[in-house]
Amino acid sequence: MNELQLKYGCNPNQKPSRIFMNEGKDLPIQVLSGRPGYINFMDAFNGWQLVKELKKATGLPAATSFKHVSPAGAAVGLPLNETLRKIYWVDDMGELSPLASAYARARGADRMSSFGDFIALSDVCDVDTALMIKREVSDGVIAPGFEPEALEILKAKKNGNYNVIQIDPDYVPEAIERKQVFGIVFEQGRNELDINTELLNNIVTANKDMTEAAKRDLMISLITLKYTQSNSVCYVKDGQAIGIGAGQQSRVHCTRLAGQKADNWWLRQAPQVLNLPFKAGIKRADRDNAIDVYIGDDYMDVLADGRWEAVFSEKPAVFTKEEKRAWLDQMTDVALGSDAFFPFGDNIDRAAKSGVKYIAEPGGSVRDDNVIETCDKYDMVMAFTGIRLFHH
Repeated sequence: MNELQLKYGCNPNQKPSRIFMNEGKDLPIQVLSGRPGYINFMDAFNGWQLVKELKKATGLPAATSFKHVSPAGAAVGLPLNETLRKIYWVDDMGELSPLASAYARARGADRMSSFGDFIALSDVCDVDTALMIKREVSDGVIAPGFEPEALEILKAKKNGNYNVIQIDPDYVPEAIERKQVFGIVFEQGRNELDINTELLNNIVTANKDMTEAAKRDLMISLITLKYTQSNSVCYVKDGQAIGIGAGQQSRVHCTRLAGQKADNWWLRQAPQVLNLPFKAGIKRADRDNAIDVYIGDDYMDVLADGRWEAVFSEKPAVFTKEEKRAWLDQMTDVALGSDAFFPFGDNIDRAAKSGVKYIAEPGGSVRDDNVIETCDKYDMVMAFTGIRLFHH
């Protein structure tokens, strides 16, 4: 199959629309179920590249949850502790395969943003992963293959309309890529930069003690950034992205946005949140929404009389600002990657509030000395990679 006609492009008025290969080549995909759209394919192909590189870099199964051409979460298949199983709503699913654990982490990092995601998996989709996908609100999945039972589970989703794409894992794209903007063709070499731990050798801070776990997490951060709309930063802990800030014009705003998402991930593990008395029958998405409001500044939107009764069996106590800060102060050893240099030390100040210990950024700012000095103030370990990872 050389081309695939699509219903429409980014918006319903943008017709006609298709994906196709030049020079009569076959598309490297098969649509096994559903009818993926223009944005679905953009998410799928970017997500596939991300998880393929994560698997290569770490040797572990990888998954990502994409929304609007940027990842909402990305992770490798490390086991989940009981707290993570609970906040990801998978504590009723028994032991999970490594691939299912990777998707639980990718989906669970920012469940608000992952609602209606497109999933990419580095490995053949197994039954555990399919059962997890079945219960979530999602647009589709791309993987190099599907176990027969897993495929039947997915094909039954959305009354048979769930998008399932199989991609040839051996497909290699052309070295030159092109796109049009305003009728003008842009051409560039593909970003084939190999992200590996050698990029972390130039440690510029006084503290040079970078652990193997930190190197793994920084690799995850940098690979995630390679497929995130710029400006972007990514916080990672224990093999998963916990806060991704994408497409911000100011880097400090990006750092704040991603840092708030990382904070929310950690706050969801606090006893005040784990013990919220939800009413029986409340859907996962409604619980996610309630938790997001409860841990935020507008908590009275869910705790006000006449409001809490719709969600909780009894009125929860306010999670105070002081209690939240005390809990956040327990988050440590977070890794942070940036797709371009930090121009000011204020980015480091913000990162410190979210437990960041390890940083990888290109370097090259006229204020590098200020950034390094700020890292030293917090006893952080920072490597200058010498590479930029803009993605547009």
